[in-house]
Amino acid sequence: MLPLPLDLNSAHSWLAQRLDAVKLAPTGDVVPSEEATPAAVLVPIVLHANGPTVLFTKRTEKLTKHAGQISFPGGRMELDETPEQAALRETEEEVGIAANLVTPVGRLAQYVTISRYRVTPVVGLLKPGFELVLQEDEVAEAFEVPLAFLLDRRNFTDKVFNLPERRAVTYALNWQGKIIWGATAGMLMTLYHTLLPESNLQKAD
Repeated sequence: MLPLPLDLNSAHSWLAQRLDAVKLAPTGDVVPSEEATPAAVLVPIVLHANGPTVLFTKRTEKLTKHAGQISFPGGRMELDETPEQAALRETEEEVGIAANLVTPVGRLAQYVTISRYRVTPVVGLLKPGFELVLQEDEVAEAFEVPLAFLLDRRNFTDKVFNLPERRAVTYALNWQGKIIWGATAGMLMTLYHTLLPESNLQKAD
């Protein structure tokens, strides 16, 4: 089990040390490329007294791209914007969590999506008690999943896609009927290998 402290300062120190110590290569649905469009997402860990959770959004069905999919808050980076700035800006726009309520900790390895976005996942910490204000045109709902569930390899199902470039493996998780898959699940696998580095010895499982 992940020994993540539940007070903000201790959790920040523990996660920052782990993110700094474990550096994984970029990954994704296609071969990582500098030509991909830069984007960033926030991996929001909420420090509840009964255990940390991760906040996700579900996109509305009326979007032309990725309709109905579960994702982290985030999007395309603007010119001269850092991944942290982009992730916090998009989070505030999509779910109404102000930037000053989030404590950024560090970055996970980049993930390149099928749609050619080079995504930097930014891990951030939140205290419970924030109020969500969803951007109705883009976000249908927001929900939390226990971090312990997301860091249990038995909850990941492998999914194989035969792409023109290569045979790609991504993942899917089922949380109470909500299916987390594709790039979001791939980034969760990166989180798993980063926070539980002993798992790197068992990547073939």
